[in-house]
Amino acid sequence: MGQGHWKKIWVGSAGNLVEWFDWFVYAGFATYFAGAFFPEGNDTAKLMNTAGIFAVGFFMRPVGGWLLGRVADRRGRKTALTLTVTLMSASAVLIAVAPTYAVAGYGGAAVLLVARLLQGLSVGGEYAASATYLTEASAPGRRGLASSFQYVSMTAGQILGLGILLTLQSTMSDDALHSWGWRIPFVIGALGAAVVFYLRREMLETEVYEQLDGPDGPQAAAAENGTIRALLAHKREAFLVVALTMGGTVAYYTYTTYLTKYLSNSAGLPKQTATLVSFCALIVFACLQPLAGALSDRIGRRPLLITFALGSTFLTVPIMTLLKQAGSFWPAFGLSLLALVVITGYTSINACVKAELFPTGVRALGVALPYAVANALFGGTAEYVALWFKRSGAESGYYWYVAGCAAVSLVVYLTMRETRDIDLATVGKGHTAAPAPEPAKAPAPGPAS
Repeated sequence: MGQGHWKKIWVGSAGNLVEWFDWFVYAGFATYFAGAFFPEGNDTAKLMNTAGIFAVGFFMRPVGGWLLGRVADRRGRKTALTLTVTLMSASAVLIAVAPTYAVAGYGGAAVLLVARLLQGLSVGGEYAASATYLTEASAPGRRGLASSFQYVSMTAGQILGLGILLTLQSTMSDDALHSWGWRIPFVIGALGAAVVFYLRREMLETEVYEQLDGPDGPQAAAAENGTIRALLAHKREAFLVVALTMGGTVAYYTYTTYLTKYLSNSAGLPKQTATLVSFCALIVFACLQPLAGALSDRIGRRPLLITFALGSTFLTVPIMTLLKQAGSFWPAFGLSLLALVVITGYTSINACVKAELFPTGVRALGVALPYAVANALFGGTAEYVALWFKRSGAESGYYWYVAGCAAVSLVVYLTMRETRDIDLATVGKGHTAAPAPEPAKAPAPGPAS
């Protein structure tokens, strides 16, 4: 890819990194601030309260997906991406200054809830605008590679959050972390969002969007761009996004945001060891994304998706069972990495697969709303469901739940069409794939001798 393509990918990914740093910091530091906003009681109950607020953020994602997806299709990808990072910055500031239960009773939890609602709005639009931008900004035939940087940046945000957590755990006392140290990463997130806001103001719009409907540009179809009516013309594709997201999002949040808590609360590992396991496994995971994305550009998207679904369906129960028995760093790291390698078949390409299903005028909304619905139903509730099974004394039931979601997605992957060769400029207009090169003609036979 040329320098211009890489510049667009870098700016889009940098903002995505900050967005997901703030999103994951909430989950990563929940064990430290859970007691700050709720009265004394059972530790699992306090974690369930904070997990419930975490899930509320997911239920705002369909609203954010609709609102900011509409903005991205009507006003451009750049405008939507700038707005998402502004909302995320505001939410980080609110969490950083939220009063504790001792100071304001449940008022602090209310501030936390508002912040999570803003985060949900922001991330609901960020995913789709970012997925659309990275897919459209890439060179032809390299969309899998380019869009894989969405999960590179998402994972980098989580790695940064975990790195800060490890640093604070080693430099601050446990009491200080529970008292005020957990606020530090939210301050960092707010500052980072301010930097990305400046970067995104200078970013370039994608050529695919600028060329929408020919020389008249996107405004020629402004009345229909980004509308529910336009999306309803692609109901099958919207349903497909929900179904193919179901297994991937449950597995992803299980082995990322919930993993540290699982290793600490269920496997009995020290918090610092559990955090280090996640940190190291995620570094390898991030490095795998471009490799898998580039592979999909050569062999197609479906083989990777099917491999993920088969692995998650049949390996989730044994991996989670063995993780619970892992008594030290290396066994936990090996099993966590195995799970993340399996998930790479989904994470590395899911952004471009969804973007390749829709025409330009409804692409951002088409990705945003169905994906946000799937995340609200399955991703946002994953941690809460896992804790509910644990509290009910049937923790292994959650393993089967994750495997079952993957099995549903497997059926979808087996029946969906391949999207690798779709032409983004003509999809939905009767031409779904770039024309294949004509075969070379055989030379005409010469005169008989």
